[in-house]
Amino acid sequence: MREYLVSIGQRISKLMLDMDVSNAKLARMIGVSRPTIGNWIEGKSAPTGENLTNLANALKVDPNWLMSGKESQVRLDNNVDLSQKIPFDGRPVPVISWVAAGSLSSIETVLRDTEIDEWLPPNKDCGKSGYGLKVTGMSMSPFFLPDDRIYVNPEVQTFDLQTGDLVIIACYGETEATFKKLIIEGDNKYLQPLNPNWPEQIIKLSEDCRLVGKVVGLYRKI
Repeated sequence: MREYLVSIGQRISKLMLDMDVSNAKLARMIGVSRPTIGNWIEGKSAPTGENLTNLANALKVDPNWLMSGKESQVRLDNNVDLSQKIPFDGRPVPVISWVAAGSLSSIETVLRDTEIDEWLPPNKDCGKSGYGLKVTGMSMSPFFLPDDRIYVNPEVQTFDLQTGDLVIIACYGETEATFKKLIIEGDNKYLQPLNPNWPEQIIKLSEDCRLVGKVVGLYRKI
């Protein structure tokens, strides 16, 4: 049980003393000015919103305790890092059809000739020509489920692939592509589903098969 201190300023000051943190250092840690820290300690103002969250994280305490001096009745396991927000900067990723992915056309041609109805958040691993595909069927379950979206980087070269990579492969004469795990044994390459109960566990690649792209991410609606 923590020591009860009357004001939030006293609690901040006590924690800073315990951690040997100065006003200036704490200000740098949470991205505010040094006078702001002084105002909080003196009770002239109080941290709110993101400042309160960042302050509590920096002082390694529960925000509720910091504000009220009372221990929260709810215990959380802190399995997300609120200080490390993932930015969604960059190009939105278009979702295309399996037929379009498996065609011999360049992705620029596909995008020019196809009306895009869905876009995914940016993913830098897709490269400048990346796109998304909608997962169908159960061959890649339980890791990938029907209606999941996968990010594909079509710029990855065959010689950069390794066993275990997730790939999109098409074969000449086929109108669509397939999503599987790649297995490389010497000069031979195979495809394998992730579903251990899928009837066809090994698919040997022939010379007329080609790499469409490497799967670099998953987007799942919840």
